[in-house]
Amino acid sequence: MGFTEKQEALVKDSWEIMKQNIPQLSLRFFSLILEIAPAAKNMFSFLKDSDEIPHNNPKLKAHAVKVFKMTCESAVQLREKGEVVVGETTLKYLGSVHLQKGVIDPHFEVVKEALLRTVKEAMGEKWSEDVKEAWGEAYDQLAAAIKAEMHAEAAAT
Repeated sequence: MGFTEKQEALVKDSWEIMKQNIPQLSLRFFSLILEIAPAAKNMFSFLKDSDEIPHNNPKLKAHAVKVFKMTCESAVQLREKGEVVVGETTLKYLGSVHLQKGVIDPHFEVVKEALLRTVKEAMGEKWSEDVKEAWGEAYDQLAAAIKAEMHAEAAAT
């Protein structure tokens, strides 16, 4: 089906709202990932041996902001470019890192759930089933691009 004009507008509008609060939303996003899948903590070198609350971890803060912004920004320009646009070297790196960490399809679903819950909380009364579907589609396309890189990397080794 692709990413429709209406979905693009919904993602862009909600991203404008969320941009006002990236650090807090990024940490909320990552906290939800760890809440949904506590074992995911072991996939992050900066969390493995830490009992610290994620909010107090400066490496997590930086990582969370980077991941959240990249996910949201790739969603925002999806229709304009017709595909997920993340620098080719960034995409290769993401594929490689996700493969090394043992990321599998269910992990992508956890991240999607955390993203949708974060967007829902950020949007408040402006949240709707259409916004959910727009962000879901945008995330699915980014996840598919990362998975394709993971498969390419696995096939090359």
